[in-house]
Amino acid sequence: MNKREFLRTSALLGAGLAAGVANISRGATPGGFTYNASGLNQAGEYVLPALPYAYNALEPYIDEATMKLHHDIHHASYVKGLNAATKKIAEALDSGDFSLIKHWERELAFHGAGHFLHNLFWNNMGPSAGKRSQKLEDYITKSFGSFDRFTALFKQATTSVEGSGWGILAYQPESDRLVVLQAEKHQNLTQWVTTPILVCDVWEHAYYLKYQNKRADYITAFMQVINWDAVSENLERAIN
Repeated sequence: MNKREFLRTSALLGAGLAAGVANISRGATPGGFTYNASGLNQAGEYVLPALPYAYNALEPYIDEATMKLHHDIHHASYVKGLNAATKKIAEALDSGDFSLIKHWERELAFHGAGHFLHNLFWNNMGPSAGKRSQKLEDYITKSFGSFDRFTALFKQATTSVEGSGWGILAYQPESDRLVVLQAEKHQNLTQWVTTPILVCDVWEHAYYLKYQNKRADYITAFMQVINWDAVSENLERAIN
């Protein structure tokens, strides 16, 4: 691989770093759901993965209409934007014209973060709650004191995200602990190096059809459909 090929390949794959989740976002979960969060097609383009369950599988907590709108329209737009930004950066590498690189790097971060976080989000949920592994239980207790204390913190932090964003449970290798984070507009207010293992989307398109302005009610409902098998596996991958 020559230098130019290496740079083009780096541009295609670089967006996977936007949300820090590519390393835990492929394969089959213990619940049997299989998905490919950061895969490229044969043309080198990012693809929208199918939901790992039916659109109505999370009812009555998350309704079918919202799932179709959220996945088929909103998530698809992030994939489209990510591919456009990746292409433009590759073209800049070829031409040597970086006059618009600030714009396209911003687009890469925004759409890449949206794409990868949504892939993790779909897998975080499921029609069966599964069971928290002993290791996940131990880390929650070590990091927050108890599961109830974690739940209280996660719900309050996620509810209070300003504007549109995410609530995130992440593994922090520096302290070997879990941390609860807020992210605004996907790419803001995150911590580098941490690995998200559970995310809750609080952009309005995730809940307004059913919950309107009642974000806290939506987050309470989200807690009822968490796929703890998948979260447990995400922790294992983050640690290892």
